[in-house]
Amino acid sequence: MKTIKELTPLSIGLGVIIGVVMTAANVYLGLYAGMTVSASIPAAVIAMGVLVGVLRTRNIFEANIVQTMASAGESLAAGVIFTLPALVLIGAWQGFDFWATTTIAVAGGLLGVVFMIPLRRALIVEHKELTYPEGVACATVLNSAGGEGTKGLSIILKGLGLGALFKFCSAGLKVLTGSVEAAFKVGSSTIFMGLDASPALLAIGYIVRLEVAALVFIGGTIGWFIGIPLLSTPAGMEDASALDIAWTLWSTQIRFVGVGAMIVGGVWSIISVRRGIVAGVKGLGALVTTTDGNDEISRKERDIPLWSMGVILLLALLTMGAIYRQFVGSTGLGIATAIIMFIASFLFVAVSSYVVGLVGTSNNPVSGMTISALLTTAVFFLVIGMEGNNAILATLGVAAVVCCAACTAGDCSQDLKTGHLIGATPRSQQIAQIIGVAIPALVIAPVLTLLHTAYGIGDGLKAPQATLFASITKALFGQGELPYHMVAMGAVLGVIILFADGYLKKKGTRFRLHLMPLAVGIYLPVTLAVPMFIGGLMRYALDKKHAGRAESEDAGVLVSSGLIAGEAIMGVIVAIFLYLNIGIGIEGISKLIVEMLSLAAFAGVCLYLWKTADKSING
Repeated sequence: MKTIKELTPLSIGLGVIIGVVMTAANVYLGLYAGMTVSASIPAAVIAMGVLVGVLRTRNIFEANIVQTMASAGESLAAGVIFTLPALVLIGAWQGFDFWATTTIAVAGGLLGVVFMIPLRRALIVEHKELTYPEGVACATVLNSAGGEGTKGLSIILKGLGLGALFKFCSAGLKVLTGSVEAAFKVGSSTIFMGLDASPALLAIGYIVRLEVAALVFIGGTIGWFIGIPLLSTPAGMEDASALDIAWTLWSTQIRFVGVGAMIVGGVWSIISVRRGIVAGVKGLGALVTTTDGNDEISRKERDIPLWSMGVILLLALLTMGAIYRQFVGSTGLGIATAIIMFIASFLFVAVSSYVVGLVGTSNNPVSGMTISALLTTAVFFLVIGMEGNNAILATLGVAAVVCCAACTAGDCSQDLKTGHLIGATPRSQQIAQIIGVAIPALVIAPVLTLLHTAYGIGDGLKAPQATLFASITKALFGQGELPYHMVAMGAVLGVIILFADGYLKKKGTRFRLHLMPLAVGIYLPVTLAVPMFIGGLMRYALDKKHAGRAESEDAGVLVSSGLIAGEAIMGVIVAIFLYLNIGIGIEGISKLIVEMLSLAAFAGVCLYLWKTADKSING
């Protein structure tokens, strides 16, 4: 039997390094933009660049392990930053406790990996309707990178340098600004316009394509260009600037329309994938290594042993039970909370794994699923009459684990699809995913602490999802109020969108009204949606110009990955300067000049992305 080199010291070491870097970068990106992107394709290209360009060997199985580990870490970051900062925003935590944050992250990530295992055969191998687009794209890159690995690596590094330079000039030197915006009054209506001059957001739009970027922008249009003008000036703000009025209307009213739509999306996602959940339960009985005498087939179907799954699940359950006991001050309630977490995690891992197979990771309704888990847990504590900080801690603690599990499972599903297409060993990938969860998790709490001290989470870094979960939790436990009429309007809008999407699906149109990215667009500041939409338009135009070009030949995907990583990494580096009170900003430049420079620099990045993407990697 031919030995396949997959889990080697080289692949594990390189995977850990890239995973840690991408995890730190996505912590920043998620807090800033409310979205993260997969590290799979850039990690695969970097791995092939090292293997081909430096070591003169071409082993796509080792490169596959690298991208598997890197994507596991960055998806875990998304699960943490969408939830745990809410505890700081509420005041239940004064900072990010290292062990509590790390334990929640690791437990959620491991549940996402292990609960995905019984679903693998049913969803990834046998279910032909599920395409797992990012997994297919990454497999294409691995199969095609070969001798172009060093060229692809060079493209990523150039994009990384440009993104880092832009961020240093804005957050560091202050000669550029992150956001250019204006507002004015027309009668009783407030009209807002603006965009975030961010290479990372432009690159996100390019990577997720026009379909997703347009939905986020449509959501922003509904909230900011339709909703805000229809609302009257808040009481007591008659003399305030139009810009302040616009942001106040969004933060106190409009974004809760998005909340209502997200809740509908979360509930519908559970209903729509009920067959996948049943398949997962049945899959628990099929976890037996193939022993039909064909070693090659046996290798390609081999998962980690069932007893290993049981040990990991038991450790996660016991560890989180201890954490929840600390939160609620009762052993019995701690166990009950852990059981709720356990069941919800399996349920939403199944939902997440199924949904990303249909519509891709960018459309994964993680926010809606997390809200559903949060509401369920809150109802449990309210029924037993428990309120206060202990109940808030436990509720958000459950939501955090569920969010980590759902995010990790969605990304792992794409990785396992990649492995299935290239003939990798599932067990090797599952071990890589476990390592890719455990080690990068160690950097999340320190990076969160650094960013909170330097920028202020909820202020300089808006942390949209965490702010949302903080508002909902406080209202549920009597420490705040929600505009329930706006939430109800959002729920009605969500139902309407679901019916409209069903009609489009029936008609067989390419464009679909997927609810979750549209709801996220309503909830996020529209300044984030504008550069994403520009990036999506650029990708659409270039795809039309180069019809039939494979994903692996599109240099724009690689330069976009570099722009995202560069801006995010520099954001963390600048935070170190701010944390140490080292001033590097240039004072005395007028706001108008800074805004004009920012728009010009952003246009320059757009031009660079276009020119680079207009050429194929092989061109």
